[in-house]
Amino acid sequence: MELDLAGQVALVTGAGRGIGHAIARELAHEGCDVALVDLDAFAGAETAAADIRGTGRRAIALRADVTDPAAAEAAVAATVHELGRLDILVCNAGITRDAVIWKMSEAAWDQVLDVNLKGCFTFCRAAAPVFRAQRRGRIVTLASINGLRGKFGQSNYAASKAGIVALTKTLARELGPSGVTVNCVAPGMVATAMTAALPTEATDKAITESVLGRIAQPEDVAQVVVFLCSDRARHVTGEVIKVDGGQYI
Repeated sequence: MELDLAGQVALVTGAGRGIGHAIARELAHEGCDVALVDLDAFAGAETAAADIRGTGRRAIALRADVTDPAAAEAAVAATVHELGRLDILVCNAGITRDAVIWKMSEAAWDQVLDVNLKGCFTFCRAAAPVFRAQRRGRIVTLASINGLRGKFGQSNYAASKAGIVALTKTLARELGPSGVTVNCVAPGMVATAMTAALPTEATDKAITESVLGRIAQPEDVAQVVVFLCSDRARHVTGEVIKVDGGQYI
């Protein structure tokens, strides 16, 4: 199925590794030029951008702290300046700082809410004027099934992802009249560097929960995100799509 994204420009946060890296590559494969934003994994974003340029697409790597509104504004402006336009925003950047509530520090709470939820807000706010002016655009946010069901030891992470779900639905209402769709993808366990650091029993439990008997690869999530960025999903907005192999049915 052709997604007809040729010539469009996408900005992906947290694109230096894992799911974000896979999303950037999949968007480029479908014809997009891509701005890859990262901070801690900026070297990965640079490598991915070079790889994308090797396929004939344009790509730039941008170092930005997603919690900094000025950095978000600058990243959007740099994308428009360097790549000529902006059609797609994917808010993927996220971190974990797990602990049960009676052991969770205020710093761990603040860090996760700042990166995951505020980081999504800063980039959506920065891109909104561009999308409203051109009266079209696609925003896809990344939440988690744990933002829908809760998760032992992840009150900060689950709260941040639940906030992303609410933000997505609100922005769908606010931006819909301007021809902008806003949707959310909620993965279950995905094989990334972040989840590789988890205890083996956590992965085993996710596999047991999945009716497909496996955890996702980053590409499984990326392909759904890219579909939502295409005109094949032009009448889909305000939705939360789980990509979890049936972990949460």
